[in-house]
Amino acid sequence: MKFETLLLRSLFVACLLACGLVLGGMLSASPQAVQLAANSKLGALLATPGTCMLPPDGVVCPRQDG
Repeated sequence: MKFETLLLRSLFVACLLACGLVLGGMLSASPQAVQLAANSKLGALLATPGTCMLPPDGVVCPRQDG
C-alpha cells in the first residue's frame, strides 16, 4: 500500500510539473505575428489597403497590367 501511494504521489507531482511548464511556456511566449507587427515597416504595410479593392459587385478584382 505504501508503494502505490508513493507512486501515485510522484505521478501527481510529475503531472503538476508538466502542466506548470506548459502553462508557463504559453504565458511567456511571444508569437511571431506579434513580433512582425511590431516592426514599423511591416505594420504600415499591413495597415494600408491593397491596390486592388473589390468592385461594388464584390465578385472579382480587375487585372492590372504591369
